Amino acid sequence: MGLLPSRENKLSQTILDGLPFLQDVPKSTLKLLENDMAHFSVPGGQQLFAAGAPADAIYFVISGSLGAFTPKSDGRSEFLGHIRTGEPVGEIALVAGENHQNDVYTLRDTELVRLTRQGFMKLIKSNPGLLERLTRVLLLRLRKSRRKQPRRAEPRVFALMATSPTIDVDLRAKALAKELENLSFKVKIVDESDADKDSRYFDDLEARHDIVIFKTAIGDSNWFRMSLRYADRIWILARADAHPSSPLMPDDESPTRQFKLVDIILLHHGNSRIGAEPAKWRDAAKASRIFHWDGLNDDDCKRLARVMAGRSVGLVMSGGGARAYASIGAVRALREAKCPIDLVGGTSMGAVVAACVASGWSDDEIDRRIRKAFVESNPLADYTLPVVGLVKGHRVDGRLAEHFGDINIESLEIPFYAVSTNLTHGAVRIHTEGLLRQALRASIALPGILPPIVDGEQVLVDGGVLNNFPSDVMRELHRGKIIGVDVAQADRGLNPQDFVNPPGFFRWTMKHGFSAAPPIAALLMRAATVSVDPKDGSQYTDVLITPDIEDTELRDWKAYDDIVERGYIATKKALTQLNGPIARTLITST
Repeated sequence: MGLLPSRENKLSQTILDGLPFLQDVPKSTLKLLENDMAHFSVPGGQQLFAAGAPADAIYFVISGSLGAFTPKSDGRSEFLGHIRTGEPVGEIALVAGENHQNDVYTLRDTELVRLTRQGFMKLIKSNPGLLERLTRVLLLRLRKSRRKQPRRAEPRVFALMATSPTIDVDLRAKALAKELENLSFKVKIVDESDADKDSRYFDDLEARHDIVIFKTAIGDSNWFRMSLRYADRIWILARADAHPSSPLMPDDESPTRQFKLVDIILLHHGNSRIGAEPAKWRDAAKASRIFHWDGLNDDDCKRLARVMAGRSVGLVMSGGGARAYASIGAVRALREAKCPIDLVGGTSMGAVVAACVASGWSDDEIDRRIRKAFVESNPLADYTLPVVGLVKGHRVDGRLAEHFGDINIESLEIPFYAVSTNLTHGAVRIHTEGLLRQALRASIALPGILPPIVDGEQVLVDGGVLNNFPSDVMRELHRGKIIGVDVAQADRGLNPQDFVNPPGFFRWTMKHGFSAAPPIAALLMRAATVSVDPKDGSQYTDVLITPDIEDTELRDWKAYDDIVERGYIATKKALTQLNGPIARTLITST
């Protein structure tokens, strides 16, 4: 156990009858377990048990909600999902005879029944059929946990909280409910008129609906605190033309805020001015994600509904030099198929293409800008006698500034991330905030070719050194489907003939000119990424696109049209092979 239960009650037969797992157990057997069972309540935000703690009991949720978290090596905790009414807790470790692997906290005020290990063994001996039933549950959970994208329990209760009286939270809730109903979800909106209801009422609402939306204004009111207490996730609605107040929200210890299960939804009105940078709103709310909702754009509302429903679509693009042009063709094919793109990210050149999508650029604009930046002249042609890089990097810096300016990641239309490698700590760096062109410059800084980026005490280089296809990052950011474009699986390595009696620098330059990359560029690219498994990350995707580009060099920047077309063809082929629910989710979600 973590903290001691706040209140312990005598078990009633009514409570036991409400537990699906125990419904077939004779009452006489349950009577014998009275000393091994306890009914208690735990306030929201308390730890039930910690990772590494002995599994000395199994728990059953009577009402409320718990959350499971996996401790990460960097000190963070990854949220795995919710444990809801009627579900067992801690059963895997108990049956396996191992310590708990995850931290479990109450996410709202929760009632539980605790059955000791001794009582559980008595129960199994008296009713062997229970072990068979529990084994089926365990096998199902283990099978799901080993799938390429484990299905996590989803948030179903959302609190929409308005930061200003000028925000029509009722209008926003109804707009989301309409889009959710178009996705065949059953939705219930609740407001202050339900403030006198007890927890069982809201548990029943949750059981009878797919999504429950609490709507409230931020303030020191009972309904606001109640909304905090019951929500699985908080969505804070804020005007993009305003500044966050300080403090933004009254002090509280609600689990949703404690575990950063909070998102900021910035509301835009056409071309209205921007008040505070989105990062200030995120910091004021202690939010984990930022979304934008333009009042004139229905696509934003549809995207938010998909995110709320767990139907969002994330697009991941790998690094691979000029081969990443294939991702441009993939984007064109996805858009033609009416496939939504709700979150986007990538590594190295894949991150550059992802940033184009996140900026909201059309296919024509992406084509024009990439041609100008990378095709019309080699951005890596400012060679220098190497000290920290084969090229100076001034051309790359200039082109990133020209096309992405001073925009921050938080201001992009579509949520975005880029991946670089932190050489100081030997770890992956995930860029979800700050200056976009700085993140892109770090993500493409292949060691030995481009000079690294120094960010404080961190030395950042190409993300492909540690994670060339960051679909695992996308899996942590959302609960929907993942489409991956991986151009690295076609890598055939180096051309041995380039390294047989190689010419000197001046002979090479006289023959090929200054615009062509010498073989050392390919050598450094290969050396930097040789330890990365080209298939790593593919297990997290629902649709994996691998264009046929084996005959294309990573540094063949002039082969733009051919590579884009191959990416387009590969994506069209992948989409035509889809069938069943995934086809309906990806191709008909608009």
